[in-house]
Amino acid sequence: MDSQRSAPTLAGWYVISLRPSGSHAPVRHAATTLGARTLSISTLALRPLPAGAALQAALACPLVIVTSPAAVQFARRQLPLVARPGQPWLALGEATARALQRAGIDEVRVPDDGTDSEALLALPELQPPPSSVGLVTAPGGRGLIAETLAQRGSEIHRANVYRREPLHPRAGRLRMLRKLPRQSALLVSSQEAFDGLWRRLDEACREAVRVRPAVASSARLAAHLAGLGFQAIVLASGAAPATLVEALAADVARGRFR
Repeated sequence: MDSQRSAPTLAGWYVISLRPSGSHAPVRHAATTLGARTLSISTLALRPLPAGAALQAALACPLVIVTSPAAVQFARRQLPLVARPGQPWLALGEATARALQRAGIDEVRVPDDGTDSEALLALPELQPPPSSVGLVTAPGGRGLIAETLAQRGSEIHRANVYRREPLHPRAGRLRMLRKLPRQSALLVSSQEAFDGLWRRLDEACREAVRVRPAVASSARLAAHLAGLGFQAIVLASGAAPATLVEALAADVARGRFR
């Protein structure tokens, strides 16, 4: 009895990480802490993009938005990140905020009620936004931010500091995915990463994944999964690996997936 009570919440579970190649360690750490094992399947790799004058211009704006921890990582390799007096820095999610703080930006504002573009756009610093806004990001990402701020009258200085390169998941990993026990959950924090996996699964494998829990980092991703037939969807409060795994653990502890 004592050993059962002390067993980690996710003992016997697997979590499926779709993070970009080389960045699964935070998921493994969060999963191991709660007793789960991790199957890592990458459908994307992140590659640096020299941003040059565009990054200089973005960092000189009255307000700077950074969209991901990867954007922090690739930007700081090119230029020091230094907040000017009175210059707000906004981040999508706590993980991005922590990355900025490690890079030397002490005060970072994040949305209180979500990690998606809509939550960031609702921040008072953007009601209305300043005349120009720096956006440190990747091509194709967070298009709603630039579009909405431009509609509100800001000039957007966009610095694409990295790009996402599609990867074909390893065949061995896909075979392992088919063989996972029912106590396994897909962690979804990027539609691009998820879609890269989904396109490569046959219908039998899709059904095997679809009947398992899926943890979504936003309501938008949860709706995307529901539209594909997922029913056991867990909505996490953010995209950080620990947040995703802890959301799953909370539902498991409540007996949802017995």
